Amino acid sequence: MRRLSGWTGVVALSMALSAAACGGGEQTAPATPATSTGTGPRIDAATVSEIKGTITVDGTVPANERIRMIADPACNRQAQGDQFQETYAVGADGKSLGNVFIHIKDGLGNYSYDAVTTPVVLDQQGCRYRPHVFGIRVGQPLEIVNNDPTLHNIHALPKSNTEFNNGQPIQGMKTTHTFTQAEVMVPFKCDVHGWMNAFVGVLDHPFFAVSGADGSFSLKGVPPGTYTLEAWHEKLGTMTQSVTVGSSETKDVAFTFKVPAATN
Repeated sequence: MRRLSGWTGVVALSMALSAAACGGGEQTAPATPATSTGTGPRIDAATVSEIKGTITVDGTVPANERIRMIADPACNRQAQGDQFQETYAVGADGKSLGNVFIHIKDGLGNYSYDAVTTPVVLDQQGCRYRPHVFGIRVGQPLEIVNNDPTLHNIHALPKSNTEFNNGQPIQGMKTTHTFTQAEVMVPFKCDVHGWMNAFVGVLDHPFFAVSGADGSFSLKGVPPGTYTLEAWHEKLGTMTQSVTVGSSETKDVAFTFKVPAATN
């Protein structure tokens, strides 16, 4: 009986969000036109460099929390084997760390960049947000898609940008949103499925990346200069280091997140 009551609450929320979605179909919020950022010169393509490197972890990270989808039959039917959070994306070597957001935090000045109109897609598939960590430019469209046969809602909780909470009760629905200010990071959650979460870094320049399963990352097209590079992890916090690149140079850097003793 307790399970039935909980599911009844979800159904009620589904009806409420369905009404908010104006009757179904494709829901698209008005998009802010993408504009170039910066007021200074263009980057000289003949002198650009690459900053690349790896992210590792020192210590044993906690086990990722197991996800139980039984509360929503539609989610439970899609689950392929055991499901776990993506908090610690540690590679097979036990050291490489994925899902770390890396970006140039300081030193770029006021370069001008071309507008980006190609959308970044945040998918809801298998009752998970995909990708879990990603980056986007200020003014670039974010297309949020519901590929599941169940209700989702996308609740963004920024500090500098405008909060939004959109319901998508119908499979195939799409919502488009644009961020107006740089902000690292903006968390997303689904109020219907408490295990769903994602993070986006919003930048007014193109020099950002997310580390892969092997901990690697690359920032290409960087103009010569001295920069503060920041690496962000949702639980292990942030690390910064200074890096100087010359003209047409490739510079290797490395970040190592140390796991606090309390969580070892």
